[in-house]
Amino acid sequence: MGYSVGQVAGFAGVTVRTLHHYDEIGLLSPSGRSGAGHRRYDDADLGRLQQILFYRELGFPLEEVAVLLDDPDADPRQHLRRQHALLTERIGRLQEMAKAVEHAMEAQKMGINLTPEERFEVFGDKDPARYEAEAEERWGGTELYAESQRRAATYTKEDWRRMQDEAADWGARYSALMEAGEPADGERAMDMAEEHREHIGRWFYDCSYEMHTCLADMYVADERFKAFYDGIRPGLAEHLRDAITANAVRRV
Repeated sequence: MGYSVGQVAGFAGVTVRTLHHYDEIGLLSPSGRSGAGHRRYDDADLGRLQQILFYRELGFPLEEVAVLLDDPDADPRQHLRRQHALLTERIGRLQEMAKAVEHAMEAQKMGINLTPEERFEVFGDKDPARYEAEAEERWGGTELYAESQRRAATYTKEDWRRMQDEAADWGARYSALMEAGEPADGERAMDMAEEHREHIGRWFYDCSYEMHTCLADMYVADERFKAFYDGIRPGLAEHLRDAITANAVRRV
């Protein structure tokens, strides 16, 4: 009889809605149906789902995953070799980040003041201070900017790492939300927009709903912000803007 959609969701740690979405787009259609018409998955389906989740974890968009898995000339071992190489590269990057964090921990324990370069090295080429001069020129005279600067001056390297981890976790969950087909004005998207606003308030300044909607417009209008958010998932900048706007409407 195979496995039900609920059982497969439990095995794989995904939602039933995600499996329904994969079926709807033809990425993973179950091999059978029960007498009542319910989806039933066999072992081959589970193997394909494992491959899908491997590639998704490595950042491949669903469209590319479908092309890779449906290539008639592809050898299953080729998928494993490619995934192994990509995972090895990621492990190397994580090891470098771990060394940077260890350095920060040791410096903090010994009371060593970190330089700006050391503070941000854990972020690689995503230094959050890269637009600092422009930010000061645009908002330097505002209380919000002053508050942001006051807070940032007190943060340790561990604080910056924790902030980055929070943002990365939020990005992964928002990407999954979009993948599941959630509309921008749905409850889940608006709740994540609210979480985005609270993240700003927790780390930088008290972000009002009016300010948040202004930022949302900038995420789309400014090509750098748009590239950042769309780099998490194509179309995320516009989706987030609409979710932030919808959240502001329901909250005000």
